[in-house]
Amino acid sequence: MIDSKPPAFTNLNDYAKEDVGAKVLFATDDFFAICDNMLLRTEPEFIADKYTEYGKLMDGWETRRKRVEGHDWCIIRLATICTIKGLLIDTAYFIGNYAPKYSIQAAVLRPEDEAIIPKRNASIGTGATEDDFKQINKLRSDGWEEIVPLTVLQPGNEVTRRNYQKVLSDEAWTHIRINIFPDGGIARLSVFGEAMPPVPPPDQLIDLISMLNGGKLLGFSNGQFSSPKNLIKPEKSQSMADGWETARRLDRPKVITAYDNGTITSPGEEYAVFKLGFTGRVKKICADTTQFKGNYPDTIRFEGVNLGNKEWEDSQDIPWKTILGPVKLSANREHWFDSDTDAINHVRVIIAPDGGMSRVRMYGFVESNEIM
Repeated sequence: MIDSKPPAFTNLNDYAKEDVGAKVLFATDDFFAICDNMLLRTEPEFIADKYTEYGKLMDGWETRRKRVEGHDWCIIRLATICTIKGLLIDTAYFIGNYAPKYSIQAAVLRPEDEAIIPKRNASIGTGATEDDFKQINKLRSDGWEEIVPLTVLQPGNEVTRRNYQKVLSDEAWTHIRINIFPDGGIARLSVFGEAMPPVPPPDQLIDLISMLNGGKLLGFSNGQFSSPKNLIKPEKSQSMADGWETARRLDRPKVITAYDNGTITSPGEEYAVFKLGFTGRVKKICADTTQFKGNYPDTIRFEGVNLGNKEWEDSQDIPWKTILGPVKLSANREHWFDSDTDAINHVRVIIAPDGGMSRVRMYGFVESNEIM
């Protein structure tokens, strides 16, 4: 479907980005532009006069015009096992060369299944060889579960480029197969869902808030420049765009003053609420302001609560309990703190008065009653 307003499922984590661990394992053809470009988080670009020895340079996946039987397809390993609630197929700048139709299949693969896939050579001007096809056919991916049937795509003009697709399935998957019919280009792919990792043993220290362990953003006060959803990505951020940055509060005083402890007296604060992947006891907390040098928050505090099986709602009177802070922050560095919380499954991250940070880590142990 085509919609000017992103659907609600786009608030979920995107498990088809290379910076969180997704990877292209196989593609039938990479002639004009390699399939791996679809997993980039950057916005697609178009350089009008840029060509390669194979043709026009495009920022996405573009196959050659098919002159043999069949259609093009690829296999992608998602960042972790997850349910899929919706997709975005972005055809930006692919106007006379976009893939006119697509479908998506999904499967759960074991390491020995993945070992069947031939080693990938991701470079333009190439395509799968006859031997590659003989090998990949052993995987029988054409028989995987179809989660998106044959669906029409729209061209990459600004008003039609974002092709959203809701997925009605509660199954968890590790790999997807994207079929395009018969050939053409796609700029970017997003797969929105919820991680469904196995419950770790009780003595294993894990990042309870990480998106790979099932952590997810539920709500926030301000995300003017970038969403707090970025805070729970597994890798270090590469720029300020890959973090959480709020607008400057308009109620800040004309002249900034400070208390004796060095924190500033500016009023106001901003917050983000997360559900942890597992109910657990937090032992270590990291507040990372890397990349934020002139716009980091003055202080941060963390609140936690165990809501059991209840769903968080912003309108509820939640009995939040402070588990850390407020503590003063500084620019462009990781801040590590010891912690010893009760069992919690929701966290509220509160910065004052505003600003930006790149990551939050909350290492702890899963509560024993979640271990089956």
